[in-house]
Amino acid sequence: MLRFEVFVLGNSSATPVFERHPTAQVVNYNEQLFLIDCGEGTQMQLSRYGIKSNRIDHIFISHLHGDHYLGLVGLLSSMHLVGRKSDLHIYGPAPLEEILAVHFRYSETTIRYPIHFHPTNPHEEELIFESRMLTVRSFPLLHRIPCNGFRFDEAERPATLKAEVVENLGIPKAYYTRLKRGMDYTDPQGAVHRAVDLTIPPPKPRSYAYCSDTRRDSSYLHSIEGADLLYHESTFAHDMIDRAKETFHTTAREAAEIAKEADVSKLLLGHYSARYRNLEPLLAEAKQYFASTELSIEGKWFLV
Repeated sequence: MLRFEVFVLGNSSATPVFERHPTAQVVNYNEQLFLIDCGEGTQMQLSRYGIKSNRIDHIFISHLHGDHYLGLVGLLSSMHLVGRKSDLHIYGPAPLEEILAVHFRYSETTIRYPIHFHPTNPHEEELIFESRMLTVRSFPLLHRIPCNGFRFDEAERPATLKAEVVENLGIPKAYYTRLKRGMDYTDPQGAVHRAVDLTIPPPKPRSYAYCSDTRRDSSYLHSIEGADLLYHESTFAHDMIDRAKETFHTTAREAAEIAKEADVSKLLLGHYSARYRNLEPLLAEAKQYFASTELSIEGKWFLV
C-alpha cells in the first residue's frame, strides 16, 4: 500500500494560541509532499517536526485571510536562502501572485528558483494537478471572501499478477499488462484463462478532502462525497451558531452533519477558535452526529 497521510502543522483559527498554530497541513502521497495553506509559523513547524521544505513542490492556498497564507513569504524566502533550485508550483487566489510580487519587489529579493503560479477558480470545481497516480481538484466554498477547498484522489491501480500461476501456465510476458487491466488470455489451444483468476484486485483508490473556512452549505457536498478522510473546519461549538453564520464559519455539529450527508469515512475537525482551550467538547458534539470523528492534532499523521 502506497503511503497516503496528512500531517497537521497548524489547527488554530485567526491567531496562534494555547501552543496551537494557524492552519497548515502536509499531504504525503508516496513520499511526494504537498503543503495545504501556510499560516504564520509554518516554516518553524516544518523544522520542528523534521519535514524538509525543499521536498515540497506544490503549495495550495485556500484563501487570503492571514491565518491561511501569512507564512508563505517567509517560507519562500527561506527556500531561496537555503539554495533551492527546483521548480515550485503555487495554487491559490489570483491576487496572491501580486501580493508575492510586491513583497519581493520592495525587499529587493530575487528568488533563484522557478515559481509557477496557478490561479484557482472561486466559482466552480476544477482539476488543478494531475500525475500518473494522483489528481487534485479545487472547489468553491462559502466564506466572506473567495475561498476554495481541495480534494486529493488516488488513481486506480492495476491488479497484481499471481506470478507463480501465470508462469506455470506459460503465458507470455507480453500479455501481463493486459491481464492486469482485466483482459482475459486465450492460449494457442483455445483455452480461455480469465484475468480475474490470474490476478489479485488492487486496493480501492483513496481520497482526501480539505474544507477550509466556510459556512455550512450544500453546494460543495458533491465535491467531497465519498472521501475516505474529510478535514472540515469546526471553528465553534453549536451554541455559537449565530456567530458561526455571521463570520461564515462552521460548528462542530455542522461539520459532522456534512460528513454524514457526504458519506465520508472519517472526519477531522480543525480551525479551532481561541475561545476553546479544551477541545474535547467540540469532539463530543461532533461524535453525536458522526461517530467516526477525530480532532486534528498538531504533530500527528492521519491515514487517508
